[in-house]
Amino acid sequence: MTNITTRSAPQRIVWQLEQQGLHPLLARLYAARGIKDKSELDYELKSLIPPTALTNATAAAQLLADAIEAEAKMLIIGDYDCDGATATAVGMRALKALGADVNFLLPDRFKLGYGLSPEIVDVAAQQSPDLIITVDNGIASLEGVARAQQHGIATLITDHHLPAETLPAADCIVNPNQPGCDFPSKCIAGVGVMFYVMLALRAELRERGYFAERPEPNFANLLDLVALGTVADVVKLDRNNRILVSQGLKRMRAGQMQAGIAALFKAAGRDPKKATAMDLGFILGPRLNAAGRLADMRLGVECLLTDDASRALQIAQELDTLNRERREIESGMQEQALILLESLDANDAAPGIAMFDESWHEGVVGILASRIKDKLHRPVFAFAPGEGGIVKGSGRSIPGLHLRDALDLVAKRAPGLLIRFGGHAMAAGATVNAENFEKFKSLFAEVAGELLAPADLTRTLETDGNLEGSYISLATARLLENEIWGQGFPAPLFMDDFDVEQQRVLKEKHLKLRLRKGDTRIDAIQFNFSTQPGNRTRLAYRLAINEYMGVESPQLMVEHLE
Repeated sequence: MTNITTRSAPQRIVWQLEQQGLHPLLARLYAARGIKDKSELDYELKSLIPPTALTNATAAAQLLADAIEAEAKMLIIGDYDCDGATATAVGMRALKALGADVNFLLPDRFKLGYGLSPEIVDVAAQQSPDLIITVDNGIASLEGVARAQQHGIATLITDHHLPAETLPAADCIVNPNQPGCDFPSKCIAGVGVMFYVMLALRAELRERGYFAERPEPNFANLLDLVALGTVADVVKLDRNNRILVSQGLKRMRAGQMQAGIAALFKAAGRDPKKATAMDLGFILGPRLNAAGRLADMRLGVECLLTDDASRALQIAQELDTLNRERREIESGMQEQALILLESLDANDAAPGIAMFDESWHEGVVGILASRIKDKLHRPVFAFAPGEGGIVKGSGRSIPGLHLRDALDLVAKRAPGLLIRFGGHAMAAGATVNAENFEKFKSLFAEVAGELLAPADLTRTLETDGNLEGSYISLATARLLENEIWGQGFPAPLFMDDFDVEQQRVLKEKHLKLRLRKGDTRIDAIQFNFSTQPGNRTRLAYRLAINEYMGVESPQLMVEHLE
């Protein structure tokens, strides 16, 4: 059962945006997304929230500036996903450009797990760093920071995840979600936090006269990395994040990007001159993430750090191969999961679902949870076996259930059940002993049932209503593609009635349609379809560009069919 609603676009605001020069269709779409004035769509860098507004960014800058002047050894410890990899690359490139002695270390997700654990600190200590800098992790690493103190290593935490009740005793913490921080963009990604810290550091060094005898680096050349990490981490695209993404895409389209990002586009067969936020989230991001999921994310970071175009392309091709392997593993796991769930449908599935299989790959359980969540419209955890009798789970949620809060409630009701947990509202991770999985499964279902209202369990599809026949065109598709859309600022989704002139099934799972609306005829495709239409159908769709043999044409991407 899917509840379809239409976004409300206040006519007065639509008229006002049109008067300010916006295309009538864009005026309607933006008004429906809360934009009240064209100035809110000004994505110039000068419109960014200043680094001074981010609590402790200045203190972090002073700590780093002192370390640079003392020629101290720094070590960045990142996360093994795309946000962590891009944040590590931003830190490495910026600090090296400022003359710092810096290296990086990434935990092997299969051996050391996530974040600044005591184990990764012990590995780090072998390099004798004076300062450990975390990116995209560390806010919950009380034991890791304590271990660093035992080794005599200072710590700077840069993170964006939600903190626990107690903060680690680090020398400095920069996290917009820590208590007392009133930075307006709470949903900035880990790479965005690190970018801000680097901007603050450059300002601090400028004040100290550091650039009197050396060139001051231009950190705008890091914005392609910031854009990629921001979109790939599926954080809400508030205005500040849209500025970062817009500026990064602008550089990509102009050919001004890291060799590794250019290589990722090439390996995927995409043209960076036409780069969109969709490319970052669905084309580049998964290829980079594949390294952390199946192999070692050092490979991904090296791709982003090398300035050698041929080396970058070689790595990008390796990442492309890993991504294909990841898709095959995921496909097999999904089939198994659906067999496990075939007796369930969205009406009788538990309010919260936890699944485990001995054969599943821990690097891919997050994607599996996301797929099952989409199918059943329930919060889902998928677990895979880890070392030492534990199982590691990755969860994805639906609107109405804050996943990390749900885990916190599970932890309070069953002290000791969760070995560790953390995350966001919509995505989180948890580790339990294998013998406790069934207990977690029942407790998670119980907690989800309490936190979710009955209405939350019905999938709601928000559309932008009808699209006039004259707008079903290549020009409109290009217009929409050039805008910044993403999490919390969704790409346009239209709803219309069509006559079905032709239909055929491709590869036994995709539905190809030839549709007519009035005098307009258009091709459409629905991937992994479940039902075929009659002679007349109602569709929720996105207007997209189909490129075949170098020829572009408009095409509807069907998301829902009645």
